[in-house]
Amino acid sequence: MVATESLHDEPEPDLQALAPGAAPEVIREYLLPADRERFDAALSDARAGGGEDRIWNCVERWRGIAVLQADRRRFRRLARQIAERTTGVASPDDEPLEVTRAKAHI
Repeated sequence: MVATESLHDEPEPDLQALAPGAAPEVIREYLLPADRERFDAALSDARAGGGEDRIWNCVERWRGIAVLQADRRRFRRLARQIAERTTGVASPDDEPLEVTRAKAHI
């Protein structure tokens, strides 16, 4: 069985919290659960690599992803559109998001 997130009772995202300079903890909160470990690993690598620029670039890249993912319905629609453009075939409405994302390469 595939676990899916409920999209029906999601509160409206507070995108102001994800303004430039948002803390990594805030960014992580807005990411899909499937991406949180990837974010943690990327941030850990950036910190280990040294240099504020590397850390800043990592945090900003993931902040942009968090902005996209904050509105789960909009992100699902975006993933479906990209998957359809990539494959030439519309994804079924009940397709798990991770499957759609794999098709879309996102």
